[in-house]
Amino acid sequence: MWQQIWVTVQREFSDLGAIQDITQVVIRLLVAVALGAMLGYERESVGASAGLRTHMLVSLGSALFVLIPLQAGMAVADMSRVLQGVISGIGFIGAGAILKLRDENQITGLTTAAGVWLTSAVGIAAGMGREATAVLSAVFALLILSFLHHGVEKKHQRPPPHSGNPND
Repeated sequence: MWQQIWVTVQREFSDLGAIQDITQVVIRLLVAVALGAMLGYERESVGASAGLRTHMLVSLGSALFVLIPLQAGMAVADMSRVLQGVISGIGFIGAGAILKLRDENQITGLTTAAGVWLTSAVGIAAGMGREATAVLSAVFALLILSFLHHGVEKKHQRPPPHSGNPND
């Protein structure tokens, strides 16, 4: 009886039997987590509602959602249904980051929602074995978030109040 249980346990955990399979999964998931962390850290550093952990989990989850069907033998052409589901689900998470303030006609969180959406795409790329594309996309996103954020902030700063002095 114990031998049958042990054989069943071994069979259940045999999806990563060969060292090549283990290495491939570890690399893809680590790349997804690292890139999600990079993007999440930037969002957290500016006080966004979705930060480090959220972006890491979104990227990891997205990678896993495409990695598992690929491991199970699903054709890449059939992945469109999986991708549609992931993208729709991420839309709900992104919507949670968007807030409309009652006191003002101001909407906040759009950049964070877009960042979560992009982080999911980065995770999908990593999970499908497109690590170089994932890295390049994450670097582009980080450049956009970092450099454009600072430029826009300076552009929208209010000038000092006019003192009434005609020489101002």
